[in-house]
Amino acid sequence: MKSLSPKVQIFGAESSACASWTAAEAAGKPVEIKVESTLADGLAVSRVGDNAFELGRQFIDGVVTVDERYIALAVLRLLEGEKTIVEGGGGTGLAALLSGALPQLKGKTVVVPLCGGNIDTTVLGRCMERGLAADGRLMRFVTTVSDRPGGIATLLRAIADGGASVKDVFHERAWLDSDIFSVQVKCVVETRDWDHVDMLRGYLKEEGYDCIWGSWDGTSSGKEGINTTLA
Repeated sequence: MKSLSPKVQIFGAESSACASWTAAEAAGKPVEIKVESTLADGLAVSRVGDNAFELGRQFIDGVVTVDERYIALAVLRLLEGEKTIVEGGGGTGLAALLSGALPQLKGKTVVVPLCGGNIDTTVLGRCMERGLAADGRLMRFVTTVSDRPGGIATLLRAIADGGASVKDVFHERAWLDSDIFSVQVKCVVETRDWDHVDMLRGYLKEEGYDCIWGSWDGTSSGKEGINTTLA
């Protein structure tokens, strides 16, 4: 590609959990790194090969790292939009675009190789759930309600009135500092997008529910930095 058209730019993408190429670039040579668990298991190498590094650096214009939640989101996007099953490593290129890591490509003709579809069915299911969470379509929160008859039913009715669908409900009675007639409820709900999540938060607050919200990556929101569509 570079020989046919030198103006073509080539960018690489790797998971931040196994950024061996980025480490090699920083050191000027392949170095050993600690590889963490990643959805992009095909990219999980602790050290870039010497020949691959010397050859690749002649043609690659840049390499970006991608957060794991964008890899899950890329797998989900390809499955929903293109009806294509791609493994985590194969979808990392799209993940880089979804994350906004390559703003210089906006408005240009971009080709993203989908290199790899070898993904276990159970792992695909996990990717889908994590992608939904990263997309604001699966959300969890914790709140405390009355343990008297109808307490939880009232909460579920409020969630339904807010337009969300309940996926899971968990009860916790033993480890509470509140009164003995209260129960902590952990809910996982299905929502449309991040705007719907914000609306649901406001609605439940108006209904008197003090909720602690959590996202796929353990943060309080998870919305920051998530792009729902390609620019």
